[in-house]
Amino acid sequence: MSQQNLSVVLAERPTAEIIPGKTFKTEQKPIPKAEDLKDGEILIENWYLSLDPAMRGWLNDRRSYLPPVQIGEIMRGATVGRVIASKSSKAKEGDVLPSFGGWAEYSVVHDSRVEPVSSFPAVSQPIDYLSGIGMTALTAYFGMLRVGDPKPGETVVVSGAAGATGSVAGQIAKLKGARVVGLAGSDDKCKWLTEELGFDVALNYKDPEFKQKFKEATPDFINVYFDNVGGEILDLALARAKEFSRFVMCGGISQYNSATPQGPKNYANIITMRIKMQGFIVFDFVQEYGLARKELAQWLEEGKIKRKETVVKGGLKAAEQGLVDLYKGINTGKLIVEIKNPKDAAKL
Repeated sequence: MSQQNLSVVLAERPTAEIIPGKTFKTEQKPIPKAEDLKDGEILIENWYLSLDPAMRGWLNDRRSYLPPVQIGEIMRGATVGRVIASKSSKAKEGDVLPSFGGWAEYSVVHDSRVEPVSSFPAVSQPIDYLSGIGMTALTAYFGMLRVGDPKPGETVVVSGAAGATGSVAGQIAKLKGARVVGLAGSDDKCKWLTEELGFDVALNYKDPEFKQKFKEATPDFINVYFDNVGGEILDLALARAKEFSRFVMCGGISQYNSATPQGPKNYANIITMRIKMQGFIVFDFVQEYGLARKELAQWLEEGKIKRKETVVKGGLKAAEQGLVDLYKGINTGKLIVEIKNPKDAAKL
């Protein structure tokens, strides 16, 4: 009997929150064989899976920057793993390769959807391909530098600051000489932001006195607001915006599971304060990935930025609950599922 490949597919589209055991289902199919690969295809044993806030949007059947995941299709996701077999010049057997392998133990990926192994800087651990120089780090890099463009002495506020993107975005703003205020959902996360990452101020938005503390933390108002959450906190930021401030619209995790998403109430401030509010997608900057990864890797090596991962054990079967928990804020830093320990023997 052939070895089986466990994967997770979309069973039905959620209307609000993801429902464990209902939104997704697992499937078992034979692991693809090396001899069946076509030219340009790469067979990868996936070790780690990235869980990202954007995944909830990929389940909606509406126009977006990517087509929605289809019913019965393997759930989309960034992975890193070992090349088992290759009919591509971009990777050879044994290489450690990041890709969009999806929620599967083994994936066949066409080389048109991967970058050559040689284009990635050296990393200290495979998980860094999803964390330190992964998509969330790139999102922070381009969002803060290309859209936010912080200047020395400016006040930068980052919501969702203890997450994978926010934590890196805030550190990049500090590197550029800004005063950085981070917003997070627990005292422990706030302590991590100030004591480990060097944020000037960190506020727990669950604190009963948060609104007053937010006002006190922005006495000169906000020059750059890097938004990962939307909702009420976005409205608070609009109320504290300085004239000609830049709002980097990266995400809205507080609204992703809502059947009735909340738009900004302080919309008029965009006009009166002449705010530039710009959305962006990391794929907009694909031509600059190489340069960004090189700089991020250098900052990591020099200790100028730090990263942290929350790793979910239990393999792919733990991914669905992990994604549910992501929207509850269980993670500090990057949330990752360990599909398979790299030290364990392969099925093949």
